[in-house]
Amino acid sequence: MSEPSIHIKNFNDKVKLMNQTQRKELVLSAADARSLHAEIYGLLAQIADLARVSEAPEPVIQVGMDGGGFK
Repeated sequence: MSEPSIHIKNFNDKVKLMNQTQRKELVLSAADARSLHAEIYGLLAQIADLARVSEAPEPVIQVGMDGGGFK
């Protein structure tokens, strides 16, 4: 798994600080909110792509063998 983006890491750090200081609110700037939104949307698109790939049927390979003239 890859490392989280800077926007997700910053959000995570802000939530940790909020929890440590027992604050009841977390305020994001418009730029932070847009960046986090874009990152989350990109991740959701990647998940959707992976789900489509995993749902694709795998090709069936058939192998036939006979004994030929062996008795």
